[in-house]
Amino acid sequence: MTDSYVTGAVIKRLREGKALTQEQLAETICVSGKAVSKWETGRGFPDISLLEPLAQALGISVIELLSGDCIMNRNRAANMARSRLYVCPVCGNVIQSCGDAVVSCCGITLPAQEAEAADEEHAIRLELVEDEYFVSVSHPMTKEHYISFVMAVSDQRVQLVKFYPEQGAEARFKIDGVKYLYAYCNRHGLFRLDV
Repeated sequence: MTDSYVTGAVIKRLREGKALTQEQLAETICVSGKAVSKWETGRGFPDISLLEPLAQALGISVIELLSGDCIMNRNRAANMARSRLYVCPVCGNVIQSCGDAVVSCCGITLPAQEAEAADEEHAIRLELVEDEYFVSVSHPMTKEHYISFVMAVSDQRVQLVKFYPEQGAEARFKIDGVKYLYAYCNRHGLFRLDV
């Protein structure tokens, strides 16, 4: 048995976490208690048509149900400086969350990006211009290798500027308590500069 589909252990753990009996869960999603028992003991799987009602009954998303990871955002204060970034390698979509999340784009579950300190090739340059930071990254901007975006993050705000190949990697951001600057290279990942 593989973990590519909902496992019985996941269903059981989530059901018990909601303090539901097998019968109560079964009644909620209109199946028999025996069906839930079979799923939990690995003698069967829920039909694909049941995934959405099952996830809803267990209080999670379908993606979380399929992955077996229940993500609880403990970042209740929504401090933007604790943001997580997810970047789709297929379409370049940038998704920001205020805490851990299960994020999917183009059929791929995306890992949160881990920022490295900006190196010489990805140096993030910062100049003060009146009430703004002028940010630039001196990096090739070819169709194959480029800076996809730069982002300024404070406790209360995220400011993001998206770039495209053959465009200069320059942006202006309101100073407004900025703590971190990020630059994302389509080949080498995420880089950070502490302000």
